Amino acid sequence: MITRIYRVRIHPELRDEFEPLFQTVAQGSVTKFAGCARVVIGGPAEGTPDEYAMITEWTDAAALTECAGADWSVAHIPPGMEKFVQECWVHHFEHMAE
Repeated sequence: MITRIYRVRIHPELRDEFEPLFQTVAQGSVTKFAGCARVVIGGPAEGTPDEYAMITEWTDAAALTECAGADWSVAHIPPGMEKFVQECWVHHFEHMAE
């Protein structure tokens, strides 16, 4: 299993438009792939008012490649969502134990 953590800092003036799309469009862009085992959507917390996260778990590297492409170290941003992104990061972790 591979955990992928996508963090995004949005333009704060677009928050009201971004939040419902992040929960539907962004989440839907990964859940349609058979190898996506789990999705967790995170909203802002104290100290990071403009940051959101989508944490996904993937069955293996092949499944993640099918979703995000051969270079899955790069953020996969669904069409139309680019305008919200001020900055983003992607992190991956191999599961050590189940």
